[in-house]
Amino acid sequence: MSQSDHPRPRRRRPLLKVAGAFVLLALIGYFAVQYNSTNGGGGAPHCTAGPRTGSGGVDMTPEQAANAATIAAVGVAKGLPDRAVTIALATAMQESALRNLDHGDRDSLGLFQQRPSQGWGTREQIMDPVYSAGIFYERLVAIKGYSRLPLTEAAQQVQLSGFPQAYAKHEPDATVLTAAFAGDGELTCGGPAPTAPGNPEKVRTELTRIFAKDKTHTAPAQPSRTQDAAGKVKEAEVTFVEKRDGGASAARGSKAMAGWAVANSRGMGIARVSYGRQGWVAGEAKGKWQQQAGQGAKAGAGDPRDAEPGAVRIFVAQ
Repeated sequence: MSQSDHPRPRRRRPLLKVAGAFVLLALIGYFAVQYNSTNGGGGAPHCTAGPRTGSGGVDMTPEQAANAATIAAVGVAKGLPDRAVTIALATAMQESALRNLDHGDRDSLGLFQQRPSQGWGTREQIMDPVYSAGIFYERLVAIKGYSRLPLTEAAQQVQLSGFPQAYAKHEPDATVLTAAFAGDGELTCGGPAPTAPGNPEKVRTELTRIFAKDKTHTAPAQPSRTQDAAGKVKEAEVTFVEKRDGGASAARGSKAMAGWAVANSRGMGIARVSYGRQGWVAGEAKGKWQQQAGQGAKAGAGDPRDAEPGAVRIFVAQ
């Protein structure tokens, strides 16, 4: 093709550029309004792990937050230190981006890309986040002095990855996530309130399975149900109460339970969660935790947080 045969670039007219800019600004404004206004500030489903005060944090989809919460809760339930949880989270962030993948290199699967052919378990077991996190921790704690090793070295001894240095880049974010689920950080999850009933028995069963060996909490045999003035059931409550002698371990477990409930709220129809003097309500306050009203204020049954000392209260939509 000769030079003259090439199509000549079309000049964009200034008016079209201006019109395009207005369209872009309109779209940005629309989504900003949706984010800040829908359902009392719920907006599109999203989660952020970060400090209780100040800026900065790790943004996640509800799926990623739910998987991160499970990994952290399994580590806490086993009584493992924050370092173990951080190593596990950084590993899953590298291997799957905190997604429960049903595929991978060769026969690799799940959050940690574990391989049935390498003795990690069956396909069904590996695709269960509770199981896959549990067996990761089992192999991690078998490494002598793992908590004193660099994160890349500890993760590599478990994973035998072809790219061991890749874990290092996730350590800062994994540390933030660990604090959100087991320390002095916080998980916020925005999005609309549930519109369909959830399954309180599933919530209770999953948390009981994760904390099966936990001796610091008690739970009612059956979820209790809350009724409105007309006698119609609108929520079912699942509660875990710290034992009096539970101490710091019980408080850490409660934090992990509460974070797990918020992270799984979208998938399990959880309408609100409370722990200590704080509560989280789906579709309110842009997904942030709210402080319970102090003494002398009208809290009581009208307080949407319904927080009680030493209790994790999870309210499932009905």
